Amino acid sequence: MSEKRLSLSPARFLSARRRHRSAGLVVLLFGLLAVGSAYAAFAPDNAEADNSAQSQQIEEGRKLFAVGCASCHGLNAEGGGNGEGKMAGPSLIGVGAAAVDFQVGTGRMPAMQPNAQIPQKPKAYSQAEIEALAAYVASLAPGPAVPAEESYDISKVTDEQITRGGELFRTNCTACHNFAGKGGALPNGRYAPSLMGVDPKHIYEAMLTGPQQMPVFSDQVLQPDDKRAIIAYVSALQEQKDPGGFGLGRLGPVSEGLWGWLVGIGLLVGVAVWIGAKGVRAKGAKAE
Repeated sequence: MSEKRLSLSPARFLSARRRHRSAGLVVLLFGLLAVGSAYAAFAPDNAEADNSAQSQQIEEGRKLFAVGCASCHGLNAEGGGNGEGKMAGPSLIGVGAAAVDFQVGTGRMPAMQPNAQIPQKPKAYSQAEIEALAAYVASLAPGPAVPAEESYDISKVTDEQITRGGELFRTNCTACHNFAGKGGALPNGRYAPSLMGVDPKHIYEAMLTGPQQMPVFSDQVLQPDDKRAIIAYVSALQEQKDPGGFGLGRLGPVSEGLWGWLVGIGLLVGVAVWIGAKGVRAKGAKAE
């Protein structure tokens, strides 16, 4: 029997062995070993490089946070007081990178002092520093990430999407920002800011994170396509011209009626005074 096996050619010998019931398992193990070896040869260096770069960015963000943010938000972003029993800055644990990118990217943070409403102003950090701060806060706890560019890209939106965005905006946003996106007053010294000139990314992040008095519109409440449609509508409002040359804040018939009363009644009063003065002079001339 052994002589018969030895007389077989190598190809016929392997073919005969291939039919063994454990041959499939051996082939599978060999394949897994080959794939694992290839991955170990090429992937670890890239993964280690990515992890090293991310760790370095987080550490840079931690240093920036300790210098510019910890006095209000606490050294570990747990929130801080002003020494008088009042909150100086809320906890940032779990707010996510999107909230940091919005607040710091629009210049609202760092704030000079806590107020009912923090206005937009020129940003104090470079984009790289903003990304480092966002990476550090995101490393503390899970939260909304900075949206990808395609999420707020409106370069290919259709008229139908803009129309739908207008419907969503009037349903969810006009109570505070007014129907033209010009902003409006809120109770206790707060206000909804104007949306004119706001970057599409920041509009998306505001809906995603709900800064200050704004409610949160998560991707489960407003789908990403709905957010993109709203951004497209706001962009259309920003480009819209005022036919009369003076928009009056686009506040509608109230501001237009007030303007009409002030100008119209002012002119009528002026004309009445002029007529009265002319009549008095006429009577004086006749008396002479």
